[in-house]
Amino acid sequence: MQSKLPDVGTTIFTVMSKMAQDYGAINLSQGFPDFDCPEKLKDLVAYYLYDRKNQYPPMTGIPELRQQIAIKVADYYDFEADPELEVTVTSGATEALFNAVQATVRSGDDVIVFDPAYDSYEPAIQLAGAKAIHIPLRIPDYSIDWALVENSITKNTKLIIINSPHNPCGSIFDRKDLDRLADLIRNKDILVLSDEVYEHMVFDGQKHESVLSHHELREKSFAVFSFGKTFHATGWKLAYCVARKNLSEEFRKVHQFVTFTTSSFVQYGIADFMVQCPEYAQELPAFYEKKRDTFCELLQPSRFKFTSSKGTYFQIVDYSDISDLPDIEFANYLTQQVGVAAIPLTPFYQTAPDTKILRFCFCKDDETLERAVEILCKL
Repeated sequence: MQSKLPDVGTTIFTVMSKMAQDYGAINLSQGFPDFDCPEKLKDLVAYYLYDRKNQYPPMTGIPELRQQIAIKVADYYDFEADPELEVTVTSGATEALFNAVQATVRSGDDVIVFDPAYDSYEPAIQLAGAKAIHIPLRIPDYSIDWALVENSITKNTKLIIINSPHNPCGSIFDRKDLDRLADLIRNKDILVLSDEVYEHMVFDGQKHESVLSHHELREKSFAVFSFGKTFHATGWKLAYCVARKNLSEEFRKVHQFVTFTTSSFVQYGIADFMVQCPEYAQELPAFYEKKRDTFCELLQPSRFKFTSSKGTYFQIVDYSDISDLPDIEFANYLTQQVGVAAIPLTPFYQTAPDTKILRFCFCKDDETLERAVEILCKL
């Protein structure tokens, strides 16, 4: 059989996490916490598990959860979403991203992505028969060169995928970025897919700029968010997409034949938690900013070079003063022989630059970070 994805292997996250497990390394590679989700949230989910909320929920998500999502995006982004027609609950953000791509592009279309790009984007584009147009982010701040974007837009461009806060680089969009994007697609048949799963992890007094908060872009965008990231529960695979009615209609046509729906009792538990603990998301930026600061302060005496991440729970570092090895080889060495696992950036590029950059994940207990950095500082 001829593969539909001949250039796709096992994702780098799976590879590095398995390597960390095989070699007993501290896993600062794959982006999941080593601490648990809130006790109150677990109690609510368990309550509904034993309250017989174990059958199919509505395809688009339970009404109570969609209502709370609508309240949340109104509070945070001044966007009045119709919970019945414009909010869809999905089985993780990867599914939502896939649905949006499949719903909007077809053979012969172009989709603009920004490298280093999260690795689920291009396979979804390829499976839709479209072509990914890769535009590199500017180093060292990993910002977008909007003049290059303008020159890359053609009559075949149907979708632009943006990601802020950015995985793997930790950079963020500001308002000028959204304004520039709106300028470029005004009066064009081009949509936006905005990956905003790290929305509550923006630091140093900055705020997350969502496409939903932009009066032009909100009309042409799919915005994807993650409960798994927000509630330290990545294994629950619960996310949602907010988009205008006409876009949500097409999104849901795909969603119903990919997963159809998502675990019922988890939805009920999260809906109640959002009502009872609205302060949780408000406090999350400070929580992760402290994690970032702890990690960076501990790493300061090392030979790694870095600028503190602006968002996400990832920190990229330059290891060029330590080794000349390519990033994948150095990440393997670091995991297998040193005892700390990281993610190389090369797999996120179509054409990787000649840099020596790794991504560390700091959503870990302080004790884990201290043990890992003690090792790293000996390099």
